[in-house]
Amino acid sequence: MEINSLNNLATTLASTTPNDEVGLAVLKKANEVQASTAAALLEALPPATKPNLPAHLGQNVNTTA
Repeated sequence: MEINSLNNLATTLASTTPNDEVGLAVLKKANEVQASTAAALLEALPPATKPNLPAHLGQNVNTTA
């Protein structure tokens, strides 16, 4: 990376505006809400049940098909 591009990047990062800070706060809150919603959906799933198959089924995988 060239020195000029690093300088431009540093200047851009240093010049954050209040709008940027508000946008980041909203993004963080949206991520928190999404995480809590996903956790609630996972908790709402019924527990996995064991399939009612004969003992000889489901033990092997045919890899030549």
